[in-house]
Amino acid sequence: MNTKNVRLNITIPKELIQLVDQISGPRKRSLFIAEAIRFKVKQDRKVELEKKLSEGYRACKKESLDITSEFESADLEGWDDKY
Repeated sequence: MNTKNVRLNITIPKELIQLVDQISGPRKRSLFIAEAIRFKVKQDRKVELEKKLSEGYRACKKESLDITSEFESADLEGWDDKY
């Protein structure tokens, strides 16, 4: 037995296991389930990160707008000189 793996006894609805077996085959269940868990964890972490970033952006909104307004004249300076 691989020391990096842990054997679990879990309960899963029969119809779900039938779907897993249709896709992966009964001998590849563990691999399929491990990949599905990795995908779900990665997806959940991404959602959590996006939530934290969004909260951070909202928290800094006023400061960002203040900084932008300070540099507005420099941003617009010479914009019509090319034409």
